[in-house]
Amino acid sequence: MITTEFMQMLVRLLVSIIANWIIIDRLYYQKSKRRDFYFTFMLISIAIFFLVFFMIFILEDLKGKTGIGIGIGLFGIFSIMRYRTDTMPVREMTYLFVLIALSVINAIAASASMAEVLLTNVIVIAAVWICERQLRVQPCKFVQYDRIELISPDRYDDLKADIEARLGLKVRRIDVGGVDLLRDTAVLKVYYDGGDSPTANSVDGKTKAKQDDFYSSLIF
Repeated sequence: MITTEFMQMLVRLLVSIIANWIIIDRLYYQKSKRRDFYFTFMLISIAIFFLVFFMIFILEDLKGKTGIGIGIGLFGIFSIMRYRTDTMPVREMTYLFVLIALSVINAIAASASMAEVLLTNVIVIAAVWICERQLRVQPCKFVQYDRIELISPDRYDDLKADIEARLGLKVRRIDVGGVDLLRDTAVLKVYYDGGDSPTANSVDGKTKAKQDDFYSSLIF
């Protein structure tokens, strides 16, 4: 038979899922278009909610050791943020932290009223929305460029025109990084208008190597 506590858990789970979905789908995914992180964020938030809720539910029957159990559980929960093998971008890391924290709050706020829980979720969502509105992410691409005669500062306009013609993008700014004089190539960081590309600002192994070359030697 379904208990009252379990029904309350389902209601709080619904609130948590809706709040996390708004943050992930409406705020994060609209800019990044990263389906891999969408998948990760949603499932981790749901799993964390169930883990914390049932951990508290079990510990309440063990002679009131809830405080110690929550502390140990939270330590383990936030430690999973180190489980990845590749470096996670700062923006995705921040979203993961916010979603985990929100799931934990929704799971442990049994003594708080539903109005207080809803207000907390609204405040977090509003904070993320304000940050996304104020701190706009300029889409960029790392490009392995072969015409190094155009990378000098006096030929910047020619470089910009050539990049726009090749990529078909409206270029805002170009930064020149690592230069390979043996192969006559350079690594460019191209900032452009528009954020509809699914791969904008995404990082794979080759792009990560270009980033390392770029930051190792900036020209202008």
